[in-house]
Amino acid sequence: MPDAQTLVEALRKVLFPGIERDIVSLGYLKDVREEDGRFVVRLELSTNQQGAGERIEEEAHVALRATGVPYRLDMRVRYLPSGAEEAEAEPERLLDGVPVKIAVASGKGGVGKSTVAANLAIGLARLGVRTGLLDADIYGPSIPMMLGLEGAQPRVADHRMEPVERYGIRSMSIGYLVDRHTPMVWRGPMAGKAIEQLMSDVDWEGTEAIVFDLPPGTGDIHISISQKIRLTGAIIVTTPQEVALIDAGKGVSMFRKVSVPILGLVENMSLFICPHCNGQTEIFGSGGGAREAERLGVPLLGQIPIDPQVVLGGDEGSPILVRNPESPAGQAFLELAARVAGMTGLRPSG
Repeated sequence: MPDAQTLVEALRKVLFPGIERDIVSLGYLKDVREEDGRFVVRLELSTNQQGAGERIEEEAHVALRATGVPYRLDMRVRYLPSGAEEAEAEPERLLDGVPVKIAVASGKGGVGKSTVAANLAIGLARLGVRTGLLDADIYGPSIPMMLGLEGAQPRVADHRMEPVERYGIRSMSIGYLVDRHTPMVWRGPMAGKAIEQLMSDVDWEGTEAIVFDLPPGTGDIHISISQKIRLTGAIIVTTPQEVALIDAGKGVSMFRKVSVPILGLVENMSLFICPHCNGQTEIFGSGGGAREAERLGVPLLGQIPIDPQVVLGGDEGSPILVRNPESPAGQAFLELAARVAGMTGLRPSG
């Protein structure tokens, strides 16, 4: 006897253009129900790729007809505007069920933003907060590698993706949906839509706080997230060098323009502590983060020392809070998590 699962499996052969991921795992299949002797298959998607809906509809019919199961396809496509029109749209306010949403950003690349985001999320989880980590860096997703989850694929339940769990946190990344070597050659609105789907088509129920690992710089994805959700606040990651501090200031200005509160700065790679003599060397200068925080009128949330174990942990999928939580860097991240929890009203246990 044919059943709904036969049709679901057939639709797994239909790939979304440009992503090369099937429409079932992406959450576009909303319902399959029996009605008057046949199955009604409902597909819903939003996209700014003109023609994508028609292509998916055509391929869905081919896949469904091949099963021999009587069906009717209910296809609903919403084409999104692009450019300035999208930026001016009224915010949809996704993830309102998650009390705390924290953006971790940097004015430039190479300052350890993803390292801070991952360890902050793990730190919050170790304080008893049910925490999620959303990798919003569409063009260079690094969270799967940092968590040792390369090759992981989210499960789908009730037509929604489930975050991938490890180290006590729930994570989601475009890196789970595409091959690591596939470049994301997307324009800004398309990348913004991908981020929206990582929020709306993922089951974040029960999550108390989500940490967003944003791309470096200031751009379309930052604006899109600020429009779509009510961010609790933003953390700007910098290093002590003047060039990084200048870009950190730009990041603060950008979030202020879109009315996102600034929780503060984190100075990464602040100094090197010798593992043999405990001597401290300020490789990249001294006091830059504190001076910039004072100039901008925001708190300096933490100073994270340089530790080779942090680099190794990121490459090997074991962040410092997992690899060596008692190290100076590990303790600095725990202190950062505790401070952020206090600032955002989260109630750590213990």
